[in-house]
Amino acid sequence: MNKLLVRFMTGVPLGLLALWAMIYSHISFAVMFAIITMLTVNELCNLVHEYKKTNFSTLLAVLGGGYLFLALYATSHLGVESCVALYAPYILLLVYTFIRQLYRTEGSSLDNYAYFVLTQVYAALPFALLNILSTAGEVDGTYNFVPVLSVFIFIWSNDTGAFFVGCSIGRHKMWERVSPKKTWEGTIGGILIAMLAGYIISLYSPLLNAWQWMGMAVVIAATGTYGDLIESCMKREMGIKDSGTIIPGHGGLLDRFDSTIVAVPSALIYLSLIGVL
Repeated sequence: MNKLLVRFMTGVPLGLLALWAMIYSHISFAVMFAIITMLTVNELCNLVHEYKKTNFSTLLAVLGGGYLFLALYATSHLGVESCVALYAPYILLLVYTFIRQLYRTEGSSLDNYAYFVLTQVYAALPFALLNILSTAGEVDGTYNFVPVLSVFIFIWSNDTGAFFVGCSIGRHKMWERVSPKKTWEGTIGGILIAMLAGYIISLYSPLLNAWQWMGMAVVIAATGTYGDLIESCMKREMGIKDSGTIIPGHGGLLDRFDSTIVAVPSALIYLSLIGVL
């Protein structure tokens, strides 16, 4: 009971803060997700340093993730032209990180290369892509919080539906080796609840029609579930329960955003296929 109370006391205020930041303006959106990006990269760096004894620079990985987010923010919302010069510092950082390994005598250079790239592709890039998602349906780069917010609504709806349906009638394990509690019944229930959320959003947002919103809900729920499984697989490999302790009662940022990491690129692909992006 105490754990549930802690989860509630931390989850609700943070959730409301996130909603406010997404809805208020593109600046509050950028500040919040730039911070989340860098903290998530830092968290993943700490995990792989402990697990694989890697010794690449956490500071450079965090700065790289933050720069990638802000570069895409600048091109999406500040009218900055997307060019080689804009991304040159990020490219130079990657090159420097690789060259730096030549001068190290301890640790595995291959592990350092691989896990540094993982921090950028897995932890930083999906958050950076939110900048592109936030322009969906707009021809002049105007900030549109609806596509971003909808992704999180679908993820939360899917998680809630999967939990209650799974606890109620879940019998058939989905992927017991990776996540023993996930069931096919819960997964299907979560998708159906997400589709219901999609239909409700369609009543208030003309960005997509009802079927398109429900289709997006299915895409987000399905890929978000795989995102959760991917992080569970990583944690099982590392022998840990939570990715961190930054959010009392909830674990780390990777625990909270594992679904988002796969769902955001999937949402971009879906919206591109239906001609909204």
